[in-house]
Amino acid sequence: MPELYMIILAGPIILFSLVIHEFAHGFVSVKLGDPTPRWQGRLTLNPLAHLDPLGTLMLILTMIKGFGFGWAKPVQINPNYYKNPMKGSMLVALAGPASNFVLALIFGLPLRLFNAGLLRVPFNPDFLGLIIKFFYIGLLLNLSLAFFNLIPIPPLDGSRLVRYFLRGRAFEIYSNLERYGFFILFGFLLIGGDVFSRYLSMIIQYFVFLITGI
Repeated sequence: MPELYMIILAGPIILFSLVIHEFAHGFVSVKLGDPTPRWQGRLTLNPLAHLDPLGTLMLILTMIKGFGFGWAKPVQINPNYYKNPMKGSMLVALAGPASNFVLALIFGLPLRLFNAGLLRVPFNPDFLGLIIKFFYIGLLLNLSLAFFNLIPIPPLDGSRLVRYFLRGRAFEIYSNLERYGFFILFGFLLIGGDVFSRYLSMIIQYFVFLITGI
């Protein structure tokens, strides 16, 4: 279980990362011709416009177990504005996890420089240690958000990616699952949560190593 100060450090990172994730969805949708996110006030970095209380609570609670995953309020889009609705929906879905991967790289770069001895700052060792942990938490959280949201269960972003490659009856069946998405997701986490968390932690630690060399 992480120490209390690490959970406190994670607070602003959680807010920032979730906001960037949802802003990325809205930004790409608007760029593809859909004004809906702008009309609904979602093309903003104001956390109050994006946060989902349950998704934020889930992220905090799972952090206590050593990793974090959760969600924010989904951005409403209208694919009918896109030249290619299926491809546009896929790109909008991909934008959220992609933004978290970019943030993970941003948080991870200073750690790699520290590890390589290329970044030296005249800080008190204790304060420096706190800064390093701040960047590490940001890296960990954003990788967790990216991979969690790529799970192919509606309404997570991964489901939109899967739908892009489905056709015919398979597409219809998968689309109809959206109304039961949250129940399926919670059932999945309830039944296979421990196994899933172990594999997720392994994947995250592998990417931490790739990014930081640690």
